[in-house]
Amino acid sequence: MEFTGGGRLEVRITPADVGKRVSVRRLSDSGGGPEKFTDTVGVLTSWNEGVLLITRRTGESVRIPESSLVAGKVVPAAPARRRGPAADFEELARVTARAWQPVESERLGDWEMRASSGFTRRANSVLPLGDPGLPLDRALAQVRTWYEKRGLPAYIQTATGAAGTQEELCAELEARGWRREVSAEVRIGSLAAIGDLDTDVARVRLARSFDEAWLQRYQRFGVPGPHVLKVLSSGPSVWFASVPGEGGVPAAIGRCVVDGRWAGFMAVEVDPALRRQGIATTVMTALARRALEEGASAAWLQVESDNEGARALYEGMGFAAHHRYHHFRAA
Repeated sequence: MEFTGGGRLEVRITPADVGKRVSVRRLSDSGGGPEKFTDTVGVLTSWNEGVLLITRRTGESVRIPESSLVAGKVVPAAPARRRGPAADFEELARVTARAWQPVESERLGDWEMRASSGFTRRANSVLPLGDPGLPLDRALAQVRTWYEKRGLPAYIQTATGAAGTQEELCAELEARGWRREVSAEVRIGSLAAIGDLDTDVARVRLARSFDEAWLQRYQRFGVPGPHVLKVLSSGPSVWFASVPGEGGVPAAIGRCVVDGRWAGFMAVEVDPALRRQGIATTVMTALARRALEEGASAAWLQVESDNEGARALYEGMGFAAHHRYHHFRAA
């Protein structure tokens, strides 16, 4: 980030810029040594009592004393994307939600409270796309009550890092003691590029439903009750993939949900003894070709931020980060 365009450093932001994406430079605490500067880019989510709060695209909040600022300016809402299909945050949020449909849900204004007996946070959290129709504190109280009645922790799923995401809501939740527990990336790419990969897709079996063997490889739950089966089967057009393995348990599995132009990939699991042999790529290629046959052209997936191996795999397949999402849990 560069502020010096031949002129002086200037602070060109004010409290009126709350909600905008900004770039600031501040003087670091050097402990009496030479002056050092730190740069921060993100959404200005508050400016109160001489302290700025900036939420980065990662979801991390940074508090900056106003007295330490040496430069600041408003910057474009999100950096320009260089590859992958065009997509906005709200479209992707709705598409990804339809791939993990809850057992039960209830509207709170434009928010959707979702519950599925605890199986996957994506089906057991609030999707806040818009206004809850109540002051925030009253809305959060209703959220907590709704989940308490079901014996579940209250989670709210928020997003950061793209135009139209929810940095301000993240900051409001943090200020009220909600804790960010899990963060993940939503990545998107060209479906044709995945379908064109040269892999042995003849090994992969595709089906509209899964069986007990598929579930044994998935292993993301204890006893798979009806709520697990319902969530996994949900979606506009769902496909399950498996590669035969030893002892009747698949060597690898995958799940794909086709929804209009989008194909979402999830539940890609490989026998630990067989990883790094290209089997995950083979599974995704087979699913991509089936999705292309149904008219899809764009791909998405979700990967946790600390899963370096999966992120490297998907980067090599042409997936690029679009935004991040976070699950905040009530204190």
